[in-house]
Amino acid sequence: MGASSDPNQDGSDEQQKRSEIYTYEAPWHIYAMNWSVRRDKKYRLAIASLLEQYPNRVEIVQLDDSNGEIRSDPNLSFEHPYPPTKTIFIPDKECQKPDLLATSSDFLRVWRINDEQPRVELKSLLNGNKNSEFCGPLTSFDWNEAEPRRIGTSSIDTTCTIWDIEKETVDTQLIAHDKEVYDIAWGGVGVFASVSADGSVRVFDLRDKEHSTIIYESSEPDTPLVRLGWNKQDPRYMATIIMDSAKVVVLDIRFPTLPVVELQRHHASVNAVAWAPHSSCHICTAGDDSQALIWDLSSMGQPVEGGLDPILAYTAGAEIEQLQWSSSQPDWVAIAFSTKLQILRV
Repeated sequence: MGASSDPNQDGSDEQQKRSEIYTYEAPWHIYAMNWSVRRDKKYRLAIASLLEQYPNRVEIVQLDDSNGEIRSDPNLSFEHPYPPTKTIFIPDKECQKPDLLATSSDFLRVWRINDEQPRVELKSLLNGNKNSEFCGPLTSFDWNEAEPRRIGTSSIDTTCTIWDIEKETVDTQLIAHDKEVYDIAWGGVGVFASVSADGSVRVFDLRDKEHSTIIYESSEPDTPLVRLGWNKQDPRYMATIIMDSAKVVVLDIRFPTLPVVELQRHHASVNAVAWAPHSSCHICTAGDDSQALIWDLSSMGQPVEGGLDPILAYTAGAEIEQLQWSSSQPDWVAIAFSTKLQILRV
């Protein structure tokens, strides 16, 4: 991951370097980004613009293995209202379902990617506010891998909404927090967690909607938690980010309120976390110090003198705002900084 760039290296080293990092330059600042998981669409990602105007763009890009170029298909680029806060491809490795992409901004939208006459069509526009055609902007969402008809969204109006996207109906809508909800993550079929400006991580079970479990509250009052990653390989663990903080807090849901470990090697605010899709004890973090760090948490039960160090570090050309670890190709991590998308072999 820490490939060097000495111009005097011979060709074979240059070839090696080229195959570790691929870069795509978008015509705009990238914010939302996600890997496709379908087996028949290797190295495919969606990226979305962050433009301070109503029309924004989403592009679907793919690495051409033969020449090492990441290319955008102009037929699969489409206009999007407002900058998407998140985008996710349907979690369908075996290609059993239509090729769908979801985005969140003012509403949750589900798009269908049509390969025959290449284009992207809006399949559903889902508005969780029954009383109005307007709604509180969506900060994030997560697509349930165990039950792909379910998507959970989080909103600044303090609610989380669970959608059945096949019926295009709301399964459940609940007031999740006292303040804005900034992120949501599934931990299984009927269990999800959320983080909020109220500084808490809460876990919900759809079989008992009246109650939630507070797993963690930030130590200083009014410190918002902005991101949440739930470890898919070991659902006892989750990680959260505190707004404007350089540390990542790792939690064990069996022992609420006390972090198992705090990752403190970033030198500026952390913006993104991603658990390894294939290993229960590895996590990647990225932030405004332009660094993407990979950590081995296998020793997290035991105190480490001076705190844990990352096992891999990569420095990008600017603040890293987005990070995604490919679940179908776990050797690859994607980061977005400024107008660049990079995929890195780890």
